[in-house]
Amino acid sequence: MLFNSQAFLFFLPVVFIAYWAMDRTPLRLQNLFLLAASYVFYGRWDWRFLGLLFATSLVDFLLGLALDRAKSPRARRLLLGLSLFVNLGSLGFFKYFDFFVDSFAALLASAGLHPHLPALKVILPVGISFYTFQSLSYTIDVYRGRIRATRDPCAFFAFVSFFPQLVAGPIGRASEMLPQFLAKRTFDPAQASDGLRQVLWGFVKKVVVADNLTSPVEAAFGGQAGLGAAPLWIGAFFFAIQIYCDFSGYSDIAIGTARLFGISLRRNFAYPYFSPGIAEFWRRWHMSLSSWFRDYVYIPLGGSRVGAARHALNVMATFTLSGLWHGARWTFVAWGALHGLYYLGSMWSSPARRIPRAAGIAATFLAVLLAWVFFRADSMGSAISYLAGMFGLRSGATATSAIPVHLLVMCLALLAIEAFQAGRPHALDVNRWPAAARWTAYYALVLGIFFAGNLHHVPFIYFQF
Repeated sequence: MLFNSQAFLFFLPVVFIAYWAMDRTPLRLQNLFLLAASYVFYGRWDWRFLGLLFATSLVDFLLGLALDRAKSPRARRLLLGLSLFVNLGSLGFFKYFDFFVDSFAALLASAGLHPHLPALKVILPVGISFYTFQSLSYTIDVYRGRIRATRDPCAFFAFVSFFPQLVAGPIGRASEMLPQFLAKRTFDPAQASDGLRQVLWGFVKKVVVADNLTSPVEAAFGGQAGLGAAPLWIGAFFFAIQIYCDFSGYSDIAIGTARLFGISLRRNFAYPYFSPGIAEFWRRWHMSLSSWFRDYVYIPLGGSRVGAARHALNVMATFTLSGLWHGARWTFVAWGALHGLYYLGSMWSSPARRIPRAAGIAATFLAVLLAWVFFRADSMGSAISYLAGMFGLRSGATATSAIPVHLLVMCLALLAIEAFQAGRPHALDVNRWPAAARWTAYYALVLGIFFAGNLHHVPFIYFQF
C-alpha cells in the first residue's frame, strides 16, 4: 500500500480510531491489532510475501529466546550464525541471486566461454532490505548482551512489521522500539498534532517536489546521448533534489504516522544538503542505515582502532556494502565506493586547509551530486557517459532543452525553507509561530498538494530496495 494512495487515506484513519478505541484493552490485544493492520498494509502489495515476513520474524524471535538461554559461547555463536544465515540468506537469494549469476556469466563470456547459467528472475519482496536489517539487529543485540530477549511474540512481531516503517524505514533498533511495544501507550494530542504536521510536510516533499521532478529527470538520464552540458547538470541537480524529497518525504510520513500511534521512530534525515563535509553528510543522510552499518559492520571490522591501511579498508568495505545494499547493480556498488573515497579524502585532509562553511557545503553538495549520477544511471557505461557530457568531454552532444524555470524555483524554495528551519526536527515544526501564520502555512501546503502536486501515485524510489 502506498502512502500516496486513496487506499492509505482510508486505511490510516480507520486503523487510528480502532487502535485508540482499544486503549483500555490488554496491551497484547492492541499489539495484535497493530500487527494485523501491518500485515494488511503489506499484503496489499503482494500477500504471498507475508509468509516470508512472518518466517523472518518467527526465526529471530525463537533464536532470541535460545540465545537468552544459551550459556556456552560456542552455542551462542552458532545461534547468531543461524540468524545471519537465515536473514542474509533470504535477502541474498531474493535480491542478489540473478545479479551474481549474470555477473559471473558476463565474466565467463569475456573469457570466451558461454555457459547456460540459471536465471530465476526472482521477484524482489518490497521492503525486504529494511525489515531484514531491523529483525537482524535484534538477535545481534541479544547476542551481545545489550538487550534481553522478549517473550512476548505479539510485541516482537509488531515491532518487526510496524506498518509506517515496514517497507522503507527508518530502520528501527529493538533496544529503542521493543520497550515501546511492551509498555502501555497513551494518546498524546501534542505528539499527534506534531506528527500530522510532519506527515503533511512529507507529502509536500513527495507529491509536490519529488514527483514533479520525475519527468525531467527521466528525460535527462534517458536522452543524455544528445544533450549538452547544461541540461545534464540540471538533470543531475533535479535528481539530487528528487531522491532527497522522495526518501526523506517517506521518512517524514512514516515518523509522523508512528507518532499518531504513540511510537517514536529514529530520525532519518537532518537537512543533509547543508553539510559542510562528507562525514557530516553521512551523519545526516539515511541516518538509520548509516548508523546500522557503523554499529554492525564498520565497528566489528575494527573501525578506526587499527592501522591506517586496515582502517581505510574498513571504510571502503562499509561504504561499498552500503552501496550494494541499495540494489543489485554495479552502479550502486560504484556509488558506495565513491562515497568511501570521499570519506577517506576528508579524513586525510589537513585541518589547516579547512575552508569556510559555505564553501564546504557547496563542495560537499557538488561531490554528492556527481555520485548521484552513478546511483541513477542504468549502467556503468551510461553513468560514465553522463559525467563526460556534464564536463563537455563528449563530441556531438550539444542539444539544449528549455530550462524548467518553475521547477528550479520550486527546488530552491524547498532548500530555502529547510535552511530557515534547519535547527528544527522537521521543517514544519512551527509551534513557535503565531496561530494565524501556522494555519496559513497549513492551508497553503494542502492547497499546494492538490493544485501543484503530482497525484498519479508515483511509487517511492526506495520501495525498490
